[in-house]
Amino acid sequence: MSIDFASRMIGMVIFALIGARLGVNTAVAFTLPELATSFIFALVGILFGLVLTPWITVRPIRVLSRMVTEMPIESLFTSLVGMIIGLLIGLMAAYPLSLFDGSLGTLLPPIVLICSVYLMTTIFRVRSREVWLFLNERFGIGLKRENEVAGVERQLLLDTSVLIDGRIVDIARTGFVGGTLVAPRFVIAELHRVADSSDTQRRARGRRGLSILNELQRSNGMLFKIIEEDIPDVPEVDDKLVALAVKLKAPILTIDFPMNQVAKANGATVLNINELANAVRSAYIPGESFALRILQDGKEQGQGVGYLEDGTMVIVEGGASFMDRTIYVEVTKLITRDTGRIIFAKPTDGKK
Repeated sequence: MSIDFASRMIGMVIFALIGARLGVNTAVAFTLPELATSFIFALVGILFGLVLTPWITVRPIRVLSRMVTEMPIESLFTSLVGMIIGLLIGLMAAYPLSLFDGSLGTLLPPIVLICSVYLMTTIFRVRSREVWLFLNERFGIGLKRENEVAGVERQLLLDTSVLIDGRIVDIARTGFVGGTLVAPRFVIAELHRVADSSDTQRRARGRRGLSILNELQRSNGMLFKIIEEDIPDVPEVDDKLVALAVKLKAPILTIDFPMNQVAKANGATVLNINELANAVRSAYIPGESFALRILQDGKEQGQGVGYLEDGTMVIVEGGASFMDRTIYVEVTKLITRDTGRIIFAKPTDGKK
């Protein structure tokens, strides 16, 4: 049972009881039939409970949880500082405002308090980076990141495909990234849309992406942050990311081949993890031999197919006769493409 469904059921009962009670009071006030009026009001309450309960209970909590979980710790801290400052301003203004006669003296203090808290929290959250730089320059508070040289920080923009793929976590842990991994807010919003999809496989992919996002945030050994910058004039997420990469002069980390081509056409720098994986795979040249287990038939007659430990496909001419056996093969040809590497080989005399 989902939380939304449970909240609807509970809300249906509560609003039905409230509606029935209101129906009884209305019947007494307007001399209407008590039973019929309470029944009608209860039905209206049931309808309100079914529709509105998730919007006033579960979903606000879920949005708040997402905001707190995904907000960088720097922004979260400065937001709390801004809220405290807003509260102090509102409290200091409350007494003089309460001296006004009539309803102004009653309404102005809470209105000013709410407005000052909202305004200061928003200012400190949006200008979080500038606040930390100011504190560091003036008071030495806060630490500069190791990869910041002369105030310049290398940023690597993550797209949804990289977060769903998940290999970026292991790559970042090795220390070869050489910059700060950056997830724009609109990319995270797209992940949430995928995670809320009605399609089971798509929903699983979205949830995996959110899990990887949380892992990046909580890891102490990786530089990671979420940015609020957006390109409002561009509707599509991929186009937004390309435009943002051009604006920030930041590379895009992706495994999406079409995205790779579009980004390069628009002048953006692209770092494709699949290309990195191909670059670090086992390198064999024609004439070299190695042991290989033949696992399946190839497309052509008599071909056998095996795989290296890194996933590279090896097509062996005449290898079908060695099915489910480990043999020595000699490389005859090597084909490297953007989508992967394929090795062609033939059996050698040294068989196992």
